[in-house]
Amino acid sequence: MAKDIGIDLGTANILVHVKGKGIVINEPAVVAINTNTKEVVAVGEEAYLMVGRTPGNIQAIRPLKGGVIADFDITEAMLSHFINKINVKSFLSKPNIIISTPTNITSIEQKAIIEVAEKAGGKNIYLEEEPKVAAIGAGMDIFQPSGNMVVDIGGGTTDVAVLSMGGIVTSESIKKAGDLLDNDIKEYVKKKHGLLIGERTAESIKVGIGEVFDEDREDSMEIRGRAMVSGLPETVTITSKETLEATRETMKEIVAAAKDVLEKTPPELSADIIDRGIIVTGGGALLEGIDQLLVEELKVPVFKAEEPLDSVALGTAILLDNIGKLKR
Repeated sequence: MAKDIGIDLGTANILVHVKGKGIVINEPAVVAINTNTKEVVAVGEEAYLMVGRTPGNIQAIRPLKGGVIADFDITEAMLSHFINKINVKSFLSKPNIIISTPTNITSIEQKAIIEVAEKAGGKNIYLEEEPKVAAIGAGMDIFQPSGNMVVDIGGGTTDVAVLSMGGIVTSESIKKAGDLLDNDIKEYVKKKHGLLIGERTAESIKVGIGEVFDEDREDSMEIRGRAMVSGLPETVTITSKETLEATRETMKEIVAAAKDVLEKTPPELSADIIDRGIIVTGGGALLEGIDQLLVEELKVPVFKAEEPLDSVALGTAILLDNIGKLKR
């Protein structure tokens, strides 16, 4: 009997949940390609280690950009790789697959994802909107007639939604999220310190000492890169305060999206949100000070999900248990 699977198709990471087994795959959404032969050289963790470190004929590609399939064939190769890796297909039966997608995905993109999953060996493919799945995975009971609000800050997109009765009442999806914050840090280091760094170094700064609220935090870290003037390797020290400065504009836009959704929410549901608060999920929930920033700007209680990186995958698991209620 094939086991049903849930997939968090993220811009930064792919998580796969197998019914009865839990999360079995959590790897970067990166594929390394040999540009001469168009062959897939590595997928996931192995390919991520190659980012910024490959010879000319090997290219590390993120096939999903801003939560959308940018390269169809490579996404198919990646999904097939992960589905084959967990070996859930049996000779006679194929698994049901639930895949989480951003809220503003077009019908053409939806078809593309369904096609990819079918080719990769799925039987019935169900697409569910990411903030809805994240809210369920974060422990919200969205099937009641009361308002729940989730801010899901992923790699490529930030999805904000108010949910009630199992559906999305108001939502917004913007292409400002973790990847852009990495880029902000990269550009800031280039401008302020005259140092060129790669995206992996920028990400390690964000994870290590990134701050989005507290001006007085004193953490710092040493980073290495290439000096723009001499062209030679150089080490500089960067502080939390600098990351706050670097990411300020992007964070403003994330806050603005949340405000926008709150302003469009029916008053009865707004009252529920004041009672229950907002839950932050996705990698962005790990940003230091994100809850304080949102509380200050939105004047509503804010909580971080217990396992923000796994919320969507855990949500697909709960939905798999209620597969009868889902519409294809």
